[in-house]
Amino acid sequence: MLGRFDRERWRKNWQEIFDHYDLLHNHRNTVNIEISAQEDGAFAVVDIDTLWRNKETKGDFHWKGVFAKSTRRCPPETGKFILANDKVI
Repeated sequence: MLGRFDRERWRKNWQEIFDHYDLLHNHRNTVNIEISAQEDGAFAVVDIDTLWRNKETKGDFHWKGVFAKSTRRCPPETGKFILANDKVI
């Protein structure tokens, strides 16, 4: 688990995966998106299907499941959103 976003820690983790595995496919299917009436928050549910293959052993490493993400808008002048509550369900 990577915890709160830290650019260097996350980069190192992802680089380690790509150093040892080939990405065979990375399929995403958006199942549902709900936006608040005020349009200042949203929630999305996505089916994930990602298949990696170990470069040495040729063994597969399969990520498959349902992923949920919620967002909320920062102050309007920023034009940004905060991503929160990542969860595999």
